[in-house]
Amino acid sequence: MKTKSSAKKRFRFTASGKIRFKPSGMRHGMRKRSQSMKRKARKIGIMADVDSSLVMPTMPYAKKKG
Repeated sequence: MKTKSSAKKRFRFTASGKIRFKPSGMRHGMRKRSQSMKRKARKIGIMADVDSSLVMPTMPYAKKKG
């Protein structure tokens, strides 16, 4: 089994097994984005459990706490 390369570049796991991710929209075109959007996109997000169930099959060797 292989880990999906796109997933391992985008997601990391916390010690408790939750998925951390960086919000999108911070690569280019900053002038058209509002200051509040840029401020919110700086923070690292924690993925909801419903969405993490879609990501988990792409990372079979991730540590699962449970």
